[in-house]
Amino acid sequence: QVQLVESGGGLVQAGGSLRLSCAASGRTFSRYAVGWFRQAPGKEREFVSAINQGGSIRYYADSVKGRFTISRSIANNTVYLQMNSLKPEDTGVYYCAADNKITTSPVYDYWGQGTQVTVSS
Repeated sequence: QVQLVESGGGLVQAGGSLRLSCAASGRTFSRYAVGWFRQAPGKEREFVSAINQGGSIRYYADSVKGRFTISRSIANNTVYLQMNSLKPEDTGVYYCAADNKITTSPVYDYWGQGTQVTVSS
């Protein structure tokens, strides 16, 4: 089992940047693929990005391609989401999730509590 804790959210102006972190407990975190999802008020949770266990496969939603970068540090048991050129439509609660398989669907076994990202226009 793995526990996930997100951090790095906050309030930023459009065009700004944030880096989200997803810290995991347990020494087996390297066995899990990790995905980032977000949910805006009144909307369904949507896929943002995902990375496989070794970091060789990365997926991005079309809406964030070229602006967001996912990476992971095995040594730190952490997955990062660097978000640049933020837009108001990026606003939402961002969740990281872990599972044995990388996927763009929100079917991951383990989820964090989420971190709020607010982008002002």
